[in-house]
Amino acid sequence: MLSPEERSWREQRMTVIRKYEETERRADFINDEEIWRVLESKAHPARTEVEEVLAKTRELKGLTPEEAAVLINCRDPELLEEIFATARWIKEQVYGNRIVLFAPLYISSPCVNNCAYCGFRHTNDAVTKRTLSTEELEDEVRILTSKGHKRLIVVYGEHPVSDIDFMCHTIEKIYQTRNGRGEIRRVNVNAAPLTVEEYRQLKEVGIGTFQVFQETYHHETYRKMHPANTPKGSYRWRLFALHRAQEAGIDDVAIGALFGLYDWRFEVLGLIYHAMDLEREFGVGPHTISFPRLEPALNTPLTTGSPYLVSDDDLKKIIAILRCAVPYTGLILTCRERPELRRELIRLGVSQTDGGSRIAVGGYAEMEREHIPDREQFQLGDTRSLDAFIYELCRDGYIPSFCTAGYRSGRTGCHFMSFAKKGLVKNFCTPNAVLTFKEYLLDYASPATRELGEQVIDRYLEAFARQMPRRAEALKGMLARLEVGERDLYF
Repeated sequence: MLSPEERSWREQRMTVIRKYEETERRADFINDEEIWRVLESKAHPARTEVEEVLAKTRELKGLTPEEAAVLINCRDPELLEEIFATARWIKEQVYGNRIVLFAPLYISSPCVNNCAYCGFRHTNDAVTKRTLSTEELEDEVRILTSKGHKRLIVVYGEHPVSDIDFMCHTIEKIYQTRNGRGEIRRVNVNAAPLTVEEYRQLKEVGIGTFQVFQETYHHETYRKMHPANTPKGSYRWRLFALHRAQEAGIDDVAIGALFGLYDWRFEVLGLIYHAMDLEREFGVGPHTISFPRLEPALNTPLTTGSPYLVSDDDLKKIIAILRCAVPYTGLILTCRERPELRRELIRLGVSQTDGGSRIAVGGYAEMEREHIPDREQFQLGDTRSLDAFIYELCRDGYIPSFCTAGYRSGRTGCHFMSFAKKGLVKNFCTPNAVLTFKEYLLDYASPATRELGEQVIDRYLEAFARQMPRRAEALKGMLARLEVGERDLYF
């Protein structure tokens, strides 16, 4: 149960949200009946219709909801393989063969919300709620940097102990923490929706992307999952969370849905409508889209008993269709999924993923424990070390990337999208990926991973020299500088 202090803070937060709801003039861009009408209108697409949509996707201009619905409702095995092949081609055209790596860092788990699917809901006494102290936070960051990580996404519960001042303080502390050559160069944030002024405070401490998942776009399901009179109970407050972030100057924002709460077909169109509305108002859509599935959580029956659980085959369709529909955005796959499935899914258009992850608060200090159920929001499917995962990526021909140059060079928001939409972003990002991967190989990799990784870099340099010989020469020079001890070089 919540303490009197927690109830008081929650009510104060609700006052802010209610005032916002009274003054927000934007129209709700999610129309449940319209989404179902679109899906039903394309319930049985002809082969020629699917082929026409796939031909359009190769223009890299994205898809309308109606066109996406054609792919969603495609059931022909041969055409599905064409959808998967097209998604792979689009990813290669826009982002190249790099895979951006990051780690999640759970900083606090106490929460005043009571979401039906969440292990951290305040009525779940089976899970121990805790918040990292400053010393514990520094320890977690040192462990992460000792493995080679450069990018984090930090996660906070919605609670008085993790208010905006706490968030800013912990992000500043992360940036300040050094571990030899190890450092975190970019902190992205997954947290509850904020006010415009609170977002401005986060922008001041130098965050990268701000991530808010709608969880489910279906209004009735949203109400069932998120009790009234809790901050998360407000659909509109959450729906326009990233519009407010854009107003505050945070121009890299990230959307997602928790697949398994409602029909996956509806949620895919919800994500597309969300991307369209951000694009319409701000000229830039989401920097990334995530598609996590419900995973088991202690004392949380819905995570295994929902009638809408998503199969592996449908998850493949979700990823490929999103890649076709919103080609310019990054697609994030996480360690929720099993290793063998992750390998398949990455091929379908994924551009970012985590590795060597632990999601218990304080979990990196106990890396040898793969699962700590009484401190986790849900259970991970892939608990391999970062090095083991990178070895697999190299074996499959990808270039692992820890690059943060885009953020620090101002290639964010509309600037980033101007490159991404033309398929040019890979000309910056792939060479920078090589540079950060070289750092990893020099400072952190096992002998086997370093040997294989150097082969990957050599193959890339050979191909790059044919395409952009002058930049390839510059890249070779920067790699040589890394070999003699310089770090953090980028285009």
